Amino acid sequence: MRISTAGFHGAALAQIMAKSTALAKTQNQIASGSRIITPADDPIGAAQALEIDRALAESKQHERNTIAATNRLSFEEQALTDAGSLLQRVRDLAVAANNPTLDDAARRSIMSEVQVRLQDLVDIANRRDTNGEYLFSGYSTMTRPFAVNGTAVTYNGDEGTRVLQTGPSQRVTDGHAGSYVFMQIKQGNGTFVTGAAGTNTGGGTIDGGSVVNMTAWTPDNYTIEFTSPTTYRVLDGTATEIATGTYSQGGSIAFNGIEVRIDGTPETNDVFTVSPSGTEDMFTTVNNMLASLQRSSDSTAQNALFATEMGNTIAQIDNAMERLRDIRSEVGARLSVLSDAVDTQADRQLDLKTQLSQIRDLDYAEAITTLNIQLAGLQAAQQSYAKISGLNLFNYL
Repeated sequence: MRISTAGFHGAALAQIMAKSTALAKTQNQIASGSRIITPADDPIGAAQALEIDRALAESKQHERNTIAATNRLSFEEQALTDAGSLLQRVRDLAVAANNPTLDDAARRSIMSEVQVRLQDLVDIANRRDTNGEYLFSGYSTMTRPFAVNGTAVTYNGDEGTRVLQTGPSQRVTDGHAGSYVFMQIKQGNGTFVTGAAGTNTGGGTIDGGSVVNMTAWTPDNYTIEFTSPTTYRVLDGTATEIATGTYSQGGSIAFNGIEVRIDGTPETNDVFTVSPSGTEDMFTTVNNMLASLQRSSDSTAQNALFATEMGNTIAQIDNAMERLRDIRSEVGARLSVLSDAVDTQADRQLDLKTQLSQIRDLDYAEAITTLNIQLAGLQAAQQSYAKISGLNLFNYL
């Protein structure tokens, strides 16, 4: 068989190039630490590695979401704690003010502190997180949620709550809308709220009442009217008389499944009210307390009205503090879930990285052995080509 000179050179060079390519591939693998440089190196392994890379990126995003939610909920928990402490102080002031021996000057002193506490409460409701976003504005995190308009505080946020994905099948809400936290507080005992008319002339006061038989309760605006210092009648919202009775100090007045107690000495034509509970915001509760503190203490009737109003204020503050405690429990539960999610994410990422290492990582001992073999083969091919290509007939003449 005759081999042409061109064919010999082409075959030799092709062999040298193939060995150089294989050597370069091995060198790239050793430099990168990966045995898969291109998908052609291992199509199945490359596809598996891409899927694991995607899962790992997703897990890291879940980790970032978990950190963000944890930080935001931690800020909210602190705000709720501060609001609860503030309301407790206001409640203590209300109890202190509800002392019949206090004069107007002492009430004004209490009122001054309550005014400061009211502004502090607004500031807490307008707190931000580390990103400058408001905690209690719903989806509108860059909108200041609460604004003071005269004696009223209005909510400018929305009702939304953000939900963050913290795991393949786990989502956590990172806060509460301010309308729920500060605005929608049940009134009275949750079923009805009591009150006294500002025109009363006697010294009677009414408590918050209680529900005796819920099935017998019919929501309506009821009026307890004293026809004499010792007798009363109960009228419904249409001024229809539904009950009458004899009053004894500290005794209970019961009708339509509820019961209230009137203390003191009411006079003829004094009126007390029982109305269905609605909702009231915390700021209104404190403002109502301020309005009551401005009331004069010159007469028995004024003191009685003040005592009724202050009793309602204390009950309303208790409702607000209960709301804060409930929300703090929710926040604590979410933080606990997020704490567990951190461990879960760490375990998942470790598993994914281990799988990825098994598929993609290079066996250095094997690769270096292969490199040495390939290098020796390349050198042998080059030397053989150099010697053989230099042979011709003139060498034997």
